[in-house]
Amino acid sequence: MATIRILLGIICLITIGRGRLFSSRILGEDRFQFGTGLLIPSSSASLSGVEGRSFVVKPIGNFIQNQTTHARKSLISIAQSQIGVKEATGHNDGKVVEEYLSYVGFKKGAPWCAAFVCWVFGQAGFDLPRTAWSPALFPLQKQTTEVKPATVFGIYFPSLKRIAHCGFVERLDGHWVITIEGNTNVAGSREGDGVYRKRRLVNTIRYFADWTRRKEDPKHEKI
Repeated sequence: MATIRILLGIICLITIGRGRLFSSRILGEDRFQFGTGLLIPSSSASLSGVEGRSFVVKPIGNFIQNQTTHARKSLISIAQSQIGVKEATGHNDGKVVEEYLSYVGFKKGAPWCAAFVCWVFGQAGFDLPRTAWSPALFPLQKQTTEVKPATVFGIYFPSLKRIAHCGFVERLDGHWVITIEGNTNVAGSREGDGVYRKRRLVNTIRYFADWTRRKEDPKHEKI
């Protein structure tokens, strides 16, 4: 009996020691962070799980980057689905065009390039932006020089002394941007009749803005 008790005691000590080692690893080196619904360490790590099975966890920065990439793909997919939408009579009207305008609190008849951009963001699950005023899409906090898919572009019109047309960057093509934009036409007018895919020279764009950053992104700034 004494021998059995000694053996049981040794087994308990070994088990407790392993538990402490594992706990120390989680609470010490890997510094797991909560709040995203996932267990994510501050640096990439390969851990041993149940029955010795290993799994890899990614740093929180990579997780946020993946979120943003998914958001960009979603935005572009939604924007692409709208290519071909046309006004009913050429006066900023029609069922779908009026849905864009309604999303930002306007009725038919108002310019809708910014409303289109905001509607797409809304369909992708973003609360902002939400405006019919294209200059409002380019606050300093959102301006960027990194042109990526789903970046919002703005064209400056000297006659109006402001940004007066906007849309989405679908992709870069050398010195050109391939865009998806509403309230335009084949000629690229800011008073067109539908949603089109366009090709514009990068140097004709005054501003680019990135609205895909979420609050969890350390670079995110409130506006």
